[in-house]
Amino acid sequence: MANFSKSTVPQFSVDVYQNEFLPEGGRDVSAIVTVTSTGGGTGGGFAGFAGGPAAAGVVIMVDCSGSMDYPATKMRGAREATAAAVDTLRDGTHFALVAGTHVAKEVYPGNGGLAVADARTRADAKEALRRLSAGGGTAIGTWLRLADRLLSSAELTIRHGILLTDGRNEHESPEELRAALDACAGRFTCDARGVGTDWEVKEVTGIASALLGTADIVADPAGLASDFTTMMEHAMGKGVADVALRLWTPVGVEIMFVKQVAPSVEDLTGRRTEAGPRAGDYPTGSWGDESRDYHVSVRVPQAAVGQEMLAARVSLIAPDPAGGDPRPLSQGLVRAVWTDDLAMSTSINPQVAHYTGQAELADVIQQGLDARKSGDRDGATAKLGRAVQLAAASGNADTAKLLSKVVDVVDAATGTVRLKAKVAEADEMTLETRSTKTVRVKR
Repeated sequence: MANFSKSTVPQFSVDVYQNEFLPEGGRDVSAIVTVTSTGGGTGGGFAGFAGGPAAAGVVIMVDCSGSMDYPATKMRGAREATAAAVDTLRDGTHFALVAGTHVAKEVYPGNGGLAVADARTRADAKEALRRLSAGGGTAIGTWLRLADRLLSSAELTIRHGILLTDGRNEHESPEELRAALDACAGRFTCDARGVGTDWEVKEVTGIASALLGTADIVADPAGLASDFTTMMEHAMGKGVADVALRLWTPVGVEIMFVKQVAPSVEDLTGRRTEAGPRAGDYPTGSWGDESRDYHVSVRVPQAAVGQEMLAARVSLIAPDPAGGDPRPLSQGLVRAVWTDDLAMSTSINPQVAHYTGQAELADVIQQGLDARKSGDRDGATAKLGRAVQLAAASGNADTAKLLSKVVDVVDAATGTVRLKAKVAEADEMTLETRSTKTVRVKR
C-alpha cells in the first residue's frame, strides 16, 4: 500500500447564484451557494489546514447479530467487504474494527485504541476478521459510542466511521439511539449501509444524517466489497474536517432555512450554533476534492424601489489546528435590490428553481411511499406521479429509473402513473434510501 507523504493546502471557493431583484415590498431572498474544495483531498493525499499531514482515523462497525447468518452469504460478504476496506487504508491511517450485536466488541486491535495502517497491521486485521461469527441482537447506539471512544484515543484531524447493519435496532430504544447520535454528532462522520431488506430505512438514513455521512442499500451481499472499497477511498480523500458554513445577517433579516441540496438534500436549519452577533455556524463535515451546493433563504425588511442591501454573508470556516479562533476559508455575498422592473423582479434564478424542485422531489417520494405503506393508493399515486414529473423535468435519470420500479409511468411530463401491483421490497427500499440524492444543475 502506497505511503502518501506529500500534502497540499486545500483551497475553498464560494460562488453565489441568485436573482437579487425584488419588487417593491418584496422580502424573500433565495440563493444557491456552491462550495468547492480543491487540492487537499483525493488529488494529493492527506493535508491538514495548516499544510501538514492530516492524521486520519477510521472505525468500521460490522453487524454480527444472529440475523447475519440468514443467509450465510451476508456474514461472509461482510467479512470480505471489511477486508477490502482494510486493504484500501493508506499507510499511517489509524483504524479499528468493531463487531456489533446487542453490545459492541473490539475486534482489532483490541487494546482500547487504534492501530496504525501498514502491511503488518492490515494483515493482522484481516486475520482477526476471519474469526467473526454471527450471534446476538442489535443495539447500534453502543457501536457508535465505542467508535467514538476509539477515535478519541488518538490526536486525529479526520475522524470517520463506516457502519453496516442488516436488521432493525431492536435491543435499545429509539431514545437510546438518539442519545448516542447526539453524543457523537460533531465528533466523527459516519457512512451507514443496510444489507439485505430486513433493516429500517429511516434508522439507517437517520444515522447518516445525524453524523453527516452517506446512506445506501446493498440489497445483494455480493456488492458489499465494492461498496466498502468505494466508501473507504472516499474517506481517504478527506483533507479538512469540521468545516462550517457561517451565515451572518444584518439587523432585521430573518433566516428561513439553510439546506444542503447537492449531492443530496439535507436540512441544516436546526443544527445552527451561534457564532457571535447575528452569525451562526451550520456543520458540513469533512471535505476532500469536491463541490457541494447549499440553498440559503432569508427574509429581509421591506424597502423602497432603488434601495439595496446586503442580505447575508456566507463564509466557510475551519478550526485552527493551533487552537485559536476558527479561520475563514472563503466567502460570498447574498444581495437584495428593489426594482420596479417587473421582468427583473419576477425572474427565477435557474439554480434556485432547479434545487427547489429537487427538494420537493425528495419530499414527495417519501410522502408517496408512506401513503403506499398505509394503503392510501390515491395519495400514493398522486405523490409518486408528481415525483415522476419532477424527476423528468430536472433530468434526474437515476431517480426516474428507481421510480419506474414502483409505478408504471403513463406520461412523465404530466406525472400520470399507475401503482404497480407487485413491487420488490429491495426496489422500494432503494427508492426510499436514495430519495434525497440530487443531480447538479447545468450551468
